[in-house]
Amino acid sequence: MKLPISVTLLVSAVSSLALVACGPAKDGGPAGGGAAAAKVNGKAISAQIVDTLAKQGAGQGRPDTPQARRAIIDQLALQMLAADEAVKKGLDKTPLVAEEIDTIRQSILANAYVQDLIKNSPVSEESVKAEYERIKATITGTEYKARHILVEKESEAKDVIARLRKEPGAFAKLATEKSKDTGSRPRGGDLGWFDPRRMVPEFGAALGKLEKGKFTLEPVRTQYGYHVILLEDSKPIEPPPFDEVRAQVREQLQQQNVSKQLEALKTGAKIEMVGASAAAPAPAPPVPDAIKSK
Repeated sequence: MKLPISVTLLVSAVSSLALVACGPAKDGGPAGGGAAAAKVNGKAISAQIVDTLAKQGAGQGRPDTPQARRAIIDQLALQMLAADEAVKKGLDKTPLVAEEIDTIRQSILANAYVQDLIKNSPVSEESVKAEYERIKATITGTEYKARHILVEKESEAKDVIARLRKEPGAFAKLATEKSKDTGSRPRGGDLGWFDPRRMVPEFGAALGKLEKGKFTLEPVRTQYGYHVILLEDSKPIEPPPFDEVRAQVREQLQQQNVSKQLEALKTGAKIEMVGASAAAPAPAPPVPDAIKSK
């Protein structure tokens, strides 16, 4: 299972910020002093920015092709021309635009600060292994392999149970014929291996009472309807191998380190709410499990 872990950056639209960062230097060269991918009225578009945007697009499923890069350059050229016209009109001096420019600049610098923290405070392999072992020790429970038949009415479920009493081996056939669960129905009601805690409580509780190879003798009612459940097998939950989740555990530790540093900055600062009541702080996101069953 892919683990939902990511390094939290201080900007959410990297592409947009990269576009803002591509403004040319006064001498007509790229702002960063690197190579130019194109020039617009003598002002350079940074080849590095074009490369960055092309790679971001590839990461989102858009092929990195010469045509795609040309489209990026066209977009940057239009942005540059429109920005120049805005400056000619003095729009960059209006209070709202000036504040927005300053906010975007802060976002880019904040993102650079976070990236610098990650680069210069690497997480050691020993720390990653220790975190893996810590989380591994907390993993408990059982996962199950089961099938189910979901119907609308209790009477339908009882009819299914009556038929299974006469012909226990017909579960898959009945699921294909009668279940309204469109996901598992084509597979004869097969749900595969799963942690019962992922299911609604009534389903998990009923499953935990079954013996291997047995089905529920009474319909199990949930918010979705009435279930007939067959337990095919069970086993202790096992974590995936260390090598499989090493990168994700490292990323989680990086996130924790960055969060601590940013919190220290906030603690050492004087932050005052002026002219408006402070909104209730958002709850801290739960630290995701770094290891789950495969």
